Amino acid sequence: MIELKGIHKKYWMGKVEVPALNGVSLEIEDGDFVAIMGPSGSGKSTLLNVIGCLDIPTSGEYRLDGIPVQGMAERELANIRNQKLGFVFQSFNLLPRQSALKNVELPLVYAGRSRLRKKTALGALEIVGLEDRALHRPAELSGGEQQRVAIARALVNDPSIILADEPTGNLDSASGEEIISILEELNDKGKTIVLVTHEDFIAARAKRIVKMIDGKVVEDERKNGQRPKEPAKEKEPERRPGRRRFNPGEWKESLSMAVSSILATRLRSFLTMLGMIVGVACVIAMISLGQGARDQITERIESLGANLLFVQPGAARERHVRYERGSVVSLVAEDAHALNDEAPAVAQVAPNLTRSAQVVYRNNNVRTRIHSTTENYPSIRNSPVEKGIFFSKEDETQKRRVAVLGQTVVRELFEEKDPLGEYIKINRVNFQVIGIMRSKGGFGWRDEDDIVYIPLSTGQKRLFGVDYLGWIDVEVSSRNLMKKAEEEITQILRRRHKIQPGAPDDFHIRSQAEYLSTVQETSKTFTLLLAGIATVSLIVGGIGIMNIMLVSVTERTREIGIRKALGGQRRDILGQFLIEAVMLSLTGGALGILLGIVFSRFMSRIGGWPTSVSPNAVLLSFTFAVVIGLFFGLYPARRAASLRPIEALRYE
Repeated sequence: MIELKGIHKKYWMGKVEVPALNGVSLEIEDGDFVAIMGPSGSGKSTLLNVIGCLDIPTSGEYRLDGIPVQGMAERELANIRNQKLGFVFQSFNLLPRQSALKNVELPLVYAGRSRLRKKTALGALEIVGLEDRALHRPAELSGGEQQRVAIARALVNDPSIILADEPTGNLDSASGEEIISILEELNDKGKTIVLVTHEDFIAARAKRIVKMIDGKVVEDERKNGQRPKEPAKEKEPERRPGRRRFNPGEWKESLSMAVSSILATRLRSFLTMLGMIVGVACVIAMISLGQGARDQITERIESLGANLLFVQPGAARERHVRYERGSVVSLVAEDAHALNDEAPAVAQVAPNLTRSAQVVYRNNNVRTRIHSTTENYPSIRNSPVEKGIFFSKEDETQKRRVAVLGQTVVRELFEEKDPLGEYIKINRVNFQVIGIMRSKGGFGWRDEDDIVYIPLSTGQKRLFGVDYLGWIDVEVSSRNLMKKAEEEITQILRRRHKIQPGAPDDFHIRSQAEYLSTVQETSKTFTLLLAGIATVSLIVGGIGIMNIMLVSVTERTREIGIRKALGGQRRDILGQFLIEAVMLSLTGGALGILLGIVFSRFMSRIGGWPTSVSPNAVLLSFTFAVVIGLFFGLYPARRAASLRPIEALRYE
């Protein structure tokens, strides 16, 4: 069954070559019970690791059931460890966070056996007399009980060979006797036992004793002529193990183990997820903030109607530069009057001029926008007066010092007092309050109620000393006449401004639809900018997950070695750690979504900012969390999967 010819194994400690095995040749037949003895450093454990496919010899030939082992792929070696070999270690090597039953089930998981798995594992525990301790964790078992669990785990896939490395080394004499008796019973049932020990009384229970010194077999003695039982018939050389088929039960088990691992370190897992929680919450909150502002702006502009035009001074673009409102002074009040009188398609106009000024009432003062306009403004802009009146045409003609206040100005200057009839100072000029506008709320990130309306002529002549306009609002008679109205406005203004044919306009006209489109695009860009900034938090969260997973790989290196020794393939280890990373990301993403929604509602209620949580934002954040988990979890998972079994088992 086991054939070793000229096996050499060398290790390197820096530049120093350390030979562990030096030309070992050995044959072990089916059903034999072999004890390998020797002093520390003799190479007996290294030989057992080579036989168990945990380590690869530097040179020599190793055949198992007639199949050459050298040159096998990692998955093929894993299949051999899972199906043909059962390991019993001196330090038990049980997974501390799993019950005895789960530990015994592990080789069945890697064998892809999902049916009757629990029943099979309980049967193996019954063989070693521990079926009543199946749900206990290793810390709740004695040393002897832990070693019996390890034997049950070695037996659960019914391997033909049991490899035991100092199985009684950490046990008292009574427990050691129990373990050796179990191994003898297994050998009597036809199992091949290869036992490493340095104790003569343990070796005396074997049928054959192999002694090693300095990596060489120096003595091979069969006790009292005992020989293994002859097999019923000659076994044909077995074929190389094939690829294990995909089994959904494996992923289910990997998911279960990932959850157990996360729950076992709750605080660290939560701190790991914290970056992802904050990142997802920020993305949702920022997108909802931008979306809410855009929706409100859209609603506000659409409420003005579809038949509104805005005439602004300056060309739309001059030498690829777009001018801000008020930076060019090509419009005057007479232009507005001409449009109202001479353009048939125009229903009414409202010239406008806006400046910022200090407004004072007694001991209270506020800096706000002063909007100079005409009596047509409320009807054109669909902005009714809530209390009092708006100024009249006569107020405009007489340049009267009257003012209509927005709700925010009323609240900050007058608090609970009724402002009607009271006098305020705008840039030290007295104005009488005659009305209060209905609240408009926030307009994007600007408070539309933080404003004071005064007659245009008063603002131009008595307050600011200018004769130009900021822009002209034009209400068209019908939506169908929008194009005609633009043509008429252009013709009238070009004539009034004496613009020569072929010369560019010194004004530009924007429709409500064009203005809406521009505002929406700007808002979209700003939303994406906010989301991009918030996404940095997600990336930081992903880096945190990667760091913690790397720490986890280091802490669980021995566990990885145990899993590989029991038949875990590269894909199993990769899948388990990748699932853990994705689980952390998904959980953090889900909590982040809830926090983001709550935070959005909080901003809307406390700050008065408009928010709108869209399913697309939630889906985008959740998807990005998954991608982050996969991306940043892949490196630690690959690192764990690439560990060699023997190196991982030796890790302290």
